[in-house]
Amino acid sequence: MAFNDLLYNLKGITPEEFSYLQRVMDGMTPEQARQFVTFYGSKRQNPSDILLFTLLGFVIVAGVQRFMLGQIGMGILYLLTFGLCFIGTIVDTINHKSLTFEFNQKVAAECSQMVRF
Repeated sequence: MAFNDLLYNLKGITPEEFSYLQRVMDGMTPEQARQFVTFYGSKRQNPSDILLFTLLGFVIVAGVQRFMLGQIGMGILYLLTFGLCFIGTIVDTINHKSLTFEFNQKVAAECSQMVRF
């Protein structure tokens, strides 16, 4: 069953995230799908937001994007080393979409387990 209408409401969803979520939602009832999208939408991160916080690492405080992605240890390391001398911040700027997608995959799996049980 397709739940495309529910997924279109997610801000900043990428095509690969959309197809991944369709696979995760396969076999869910309509009520489970609504609950899943509600939980997932509240926990997921938008790639644009992660890019913004990564760019702020060059100016204000490095590592905020890592805290947002749940990587507390890396966030502290970036904070204390100025984004690993800005090299880590540059790498995160380039890879912000993949960092966000990996985080959102974990969130989708977590939300899927919550809804199915």
